[in-house]
Amino acid sequence: MSETPKSTSKRDLIVDALMELAAERRWEDISIHDVSVRANISLADFRDHFPSKGAVLAAFSRRIDRVVLDGTTNDLASEPAKDRLFDVLMRRLEAMAPYREALRGIVEWSRRDPVSATALNSMALNSMRFMLESADMTSEGTAGHIKLQGLVLAWTRILDVWFDDEDPAMARTMAALDRELARGEKLVARVEDMSRMAAPLRTLARSFLTMARSRGPRARRDHFDEETGPESSEERRTHTL
Repeated sequence: MSETPKSTSKRDLIVDALMELAAERRWEDISIHDVSVRANISLADFRDHFPSKGAVLAAFSRRIDRVVLDGTTNDLASEPAKDRLFDVLMRRLEAMAPYREALRGIVEWSRRDPVSATALNSMALNSMRFMLESADMTSEGTAGHIKLQGLVLAWTRILDVWFDDEDPAMARTMAALDRELARGEKLVARVEDMSRMAAPLRTLARSFLTMARSRGPRARRDHFDEETGPESSEERRTHTL
């Protein structure tokens, strides 16, 4: 099991302190002052590095991202996309293992606070975007966006299994991960099929839009007057003479 290397920088000390406290207390009961005391730094030093606890949590997420991305190789380049992503996400779980109890508490907090859940979803989207890239999978385009958000939702379900999986081999977690990725693979395939079928309609819509723009603002104004008003713009000009 890999552990995230410790650092003596004040920024890292703050992140470590917050995650230690999150493993011991409810998130709502942790103050910035508590984190500063645990990190043995002043409030001024905390403020120099972070504006809030949420920003510290985002830094932790980027720390885990870095561990996973630094460990990415081309060893699985010839394997199916699902297998590549499976490997990336298992490495992410390994990097997160020392913080399991803290993360359990943070997930429970997000379920009590919908506003915070939205912010955590954005944070997870940022991380999963790079997890997909690490597996040589794109998150661009309509299918990519669905793939990305679907992965975030799947990751939440995988974490629920991981939190209670005491088996060092993580058999239940791996089974859940494999199941969620297989389900996501089928969903993305359907979205890509629909996107291909809709491509001619998008092309037709772009053609109509180009034609409308080419008529210019005067033509569009006259068309609007003729369709919606009792008088055309020419008739109104006559009335004003």
